[in-house]
Amino acid sequence: MKLLVTGATGKVGNHFLPAVRSDGRFAGCSIVAICHNRTIDADDATEVFRGSLSDRATVEKAMSGVTHVVHMAAVKESPDLAMDVAVKGMFHLLEAFRASPSARQFILIGGDCSVGHAFHRYDGPVTEDSPRRAYPGCYALTKVIEEVMLEQYRIQYGVNGCCLRAPWIMEKDDFRHALAFGADQFGGPPWSDFLSEGEVSRLSGQNVVPLMLDCESKPLRRNFVHVSDLVNAILAALDNPAAEGQLFNIAMDEPVDYGRVAEYLKDTRGYSALEIRTGLFSNWLDNAKARLKLGWRPLYDLRSLIEDAWNYVRASDDPRKIWYPG
Repeated sequence: MKLLVTGATGKVGNHFLPAVRSDGRFAGCSIVAICHNRTIDADDATEVFRGSLSDRATVEKAMSGVTHVVHMAAVKESPDLAMDVAVKGMFHLLEAFRASPSARQFILIGGDCSVGHAFHRYDGPVTEDSPRRAYPGCYALTKVIEEVMLEQYRIQYGVNGCCLRAPWIMEKDDFRHALAFGADQFGGPPWSDFLSEGEVSRLSGQNVVPLMLDCESKPLRRNFVHVSDLVNAILAALDNPAAEGQLFNIAMDEPVDYGRVAEYLKDTRGYSALEIRTGLFSNWLDNAKARLKLGWRPLYDLRSLIEDAWNYVRASDDPRKIWYPG
């Protein structure tokens, strides 16, 4: 197996590379990484190509002899980069893949923004058959386009593609900072959308948890996945005939209920809750198909997600860095 990885230096890539190297099923696998702004160390089993996915020559050179692709590279709300990385980059990867005599499987890491996560109402669980409905912004649009491109390359050329659609990916103390007030907040929506700047500043550092309410004034339910569970899903799909031509939702068994979060933090750490009305929709990203076809199971539930985030202690050489807000 010769595996091409994009996004190798990102949150998922940093966990995926050591995992695939240590998995006995992929012993002897060589890795090719396309890196742009940041890079990884090359070694006897890892080759690094420096360049942008928007450069066709770089992609074609890196694809030489590749059997499998795991495409994780993405940009968030960056209109100047979105088309180059997500659309042109995806096109170059798929074109080089379909022309390669060695290519066997293309795995795309998608996102629940392609179904609008909390921005659109769904009357039942969000499954792989639910309509794609991007929320405003270029990032969600590009994730829809990527899914459609992969789907069409299977129809047009018979490409063996698989998409793993993940919601908000958590690691380390991410979840704690997702619920933090002030400058420490990670991701969105920003509390300044609902509270005054003075109120947000006052709440910073206090044992107060935001209890987000949805459009029906009930505790919001939003989907998450821990990075280790996502990596396990990638490994389960990699070189697996059951993944051929499939789209899988990769999420926790239940969405995170902000009411239960507030209750748990009150019981275990004495937090008080501040209700915040958002107008967002509570949705449930159904992972049944991945559990059935891949034999994959997420290990993280609400309790372990909270405990890991609150108990995580950063080492001095592990500063908190946010490459993009989410």
